[in-house]
Amino acid sequence: MINLDTPKKFRAFVDQANQVADNFLRANSRKYDLAEHSYPKELDLLASLVDGMSDSGQGQGAGAAGVRRGEDDSAGKKAKVKNGTNMSSVLSVIEMCWGDVGLLLSMPRQGLGNSAIASVATDEQLERYKGTWAAMAITEPSFGSDSAAIKTTAVKDGDHYVLNGEKIYVTSGDRADSVVVWATLDKSMGRAAIKSFVVSKDTPGIRVERLEHKLGIRASDTAVILLDNCRVHESNLLGSPEIDVKQGFAGAMATFDNTRPLVAGMAVGCARASLELIRDLLEKAGVDIDYDRPATAQSYAAATFIQMEADWEAALLLTLEAAWLADNRKPNSMEASMAKAKAGRVGNDITLKCVELAGTLGYSETEFLEKWSRDSKILDIFEGTQQIQQLIVARRLLNLSSTQLK
Repeated sequence: MINLDTPKKFRAFVDQANQVADNFLRANSRKYDLAEHSYPKELDLLASLVDGMSDSGQGQGAGAAGVRRGEDDSAGKKAKVKNGTNMSSVLSVIEMCWGDVGLLLSMPRQGLGNSAIASVATDEQLERYKGTWAAMAITEPSFGSDSAAIKTTAVKDGDHYVLNGEKIYVTSGDRADSVVVWATLDKSMGRAAIKSFVVSKDTPGIRVERLEHKLGIRASDTAVILLDNCRVHESNLLGSPEIDVKQGFAGAMATFDNTRPLVAGMAVGCARASLELIRDLLEKAGVDIDYDRPATAQSYAAATFIQMEADWEAALLLTLEAAWLADNRKPNSMEASMAKAKAGRVGNDITLKCVELAGTLGYSETEFLEKWSRDSKILDIFEGTQQIQQLIVARRLLNLSSTQLK
């Protein structure tokens, strides 16, 4: 087994995150799984603690704000970015989702929209949106993972944009105080015209239409959001308003290069929780897991556990690599998709297999295995499905465009 030691600079921080996950998240996990759509008030204190740690620098860049990358300033020099912020964000997400995925997604001011802001916002926008809780609205009724098919429109009207459209499956769409809405400036210009806007929830023309009832992550609210002649100031457009056909969709997709490793970390954390619990249950049942003997010479349960653990370690390594590349300002688009694809699939496979190995305990509410299997499914779907990730990786490896390889 590979010895994957946490870097020394992160150990105290990771230990602290694990304690929070155990004492706050896992302790309330079943409560809010059963009370879908009830706001987890216990998270307010925890969110304030995370904010304080981030402001003081003790948080090691944890949370959604930690995905910010360096960019060239006016003098052509790289902006200063605290080394390890992406890595610490991923490590903290892993620990938190070892506690509970749904509650982590419900954390105030740590939404996926916050990651989008941190990825592409200007310095002025970063300061202006500091402290906001931002959901991310991409998916629409007419498409799932093909973000290039966005139909929500943003029409320029003076110094404002008028947004119209419908967004579905918006995580924290009801609880968040703002939403990062992806819309097209000009449908005829294709992918290049897709931009993202920060829309405050108190803006006239935006409303939550309904909340979804879900299989998993029930502690997190998932909303349908309608935009009806919603006017937002031009300063709310993230990044450049120019339509760069040569750049195409790359600018918008840069957000995913930062958020996909985080989602991969969620899957890694949830799967680790299942592995730890099933190992304990197997040992209590007298199953001996021996790393010094071939898996084929051991019981089915032991051999299956060893295989799951190997797959989990591969997913973890890919996730850490994607974060490391981001921290070192290296392109990580392919690696981010590889991590998301591997961790999403492995996480789902592991949690379901653990349910199977546990027998009746796997289906019982006396253990968390059945819940983790439900929670893990979404981690292979949102932020781009398994199939989309494989398509992106194939395009990168073969150096083909989206029109050449569909």
